[in-house]
Amino acid sequence: MPNRLGQGFCPANFGDRMANPVICEVTRGNVVESRHRGSVAVVDADGVSVLAIGDVERPVFPRSAVKVIQALPLVESGAADAFSFGDRELALACASHFGEPAHADLAKSMLARAGLSMDDLECGAHWPAKSSATRKLARQGGSPCPLHNNCSGKHSGFLCTCVHLGIDFPGYTGRDHAFQRELTGVMEEVTGTAHAVDNCGIDGCSIPTHAVPLRNLALGFARMATGAGLSAQRAEAAQRLFKACTAEPFFVEGTDGPCTALLKTGRGELFAKNGAEGVYCGAMPSLGLGMAVKCDDGSMRAAVSVFTAVAARMLRDVADVGPALAAMANKPLLNRNGWTVGEVRPVI
Repeated sequence: MPNRLGQGFCPANFGDRMANPVICEVTRGNVVESRHRGSVAVVDADGVSVLAIGDVERPVFPRSAVKVIQALPLVESGAADAFSFGDRELALACASHFGEPAHADLAKSMLARAGLSMDDLECGAHWPAKSSATRKLARQGGSPCPLHNNCSGKHSGFLCTCVHLGIDFPGYTGRDHAFQRELTGVMEEVTGTAHAVDNCGIDGCSIPTHAVPLRNLALGFARMATGAGLSAQRAEAAQRLFKACTAEPFFVEGTDGPCTALLKTGRGELFAKNGAEGVYCGAMPSLGLGMAVKCDDGSMRAAVSVFTAVAARMLRDVADVGPALAAMANKPLLNRNGWTVGEVRPVI
């Protein structure tokens, strides 16, 4: 059937060219109950491979993992400064937030500074991802709105950039919109790979998302961390966004979120961002490395476990960071009574 690209979407053959190895196991008692296959890429800013597990050339959709790259125009255009955005606003622009009250309120504030409202958002609405926030909203007789969408911060950043640049913003989520064309160029430059119609899909929040090799995602994050291959202005914007997320990790995800925990524990040595369908990306600025993880079956619990384990290994010599990350890699599996009955563990 036709989609928003105006044609029948027949993606490239992303089928198995090789069987990826098991990178994570889930145990129950002394027995392995589930196994997750996937791939891991760690590269430097020149594209030199430091670690490659599985097929790192297979295209994957990064989804929300690349929001920090998509936030570059917000800073580069001067919009962030024009609307007096600080670390919290910039972190929310990079976020997959839980829809907690502080998240929704901040997105509303960002829009208001540009003379906009939630009615201008094209991301759609859903209940807050945090169950406590959903229950609170329901008790108050409320209903979900676009501000609760986990991508509302990113979309607010898009809209504010459009207003600042004088770009007509209705339809800003469409691939052919002027802002999306600009964003596509940014993504291509940072990741070093084409973002074309034949590798394009539509994300959950309605913007285009492109399937690119896992290695290129890692390369993009290495470039963001080091500034290599980027203009001075873009490199400065990347550093500002990384620092904002590290300073305000709650606004990148939320209460008890694994991404928030990784940013806190990383203390600036690790940038981490979850995507969807088993994708996790990040960077280790002091090492000049970028990393990307993909679990074939879309498991996020496996992806975060593997991402954490690899980051711990790479940062093993960084006191109070490497060991702390290593302790987070194996996650206890709890039953309804809170008993530990197994664990989620990386096996790479």
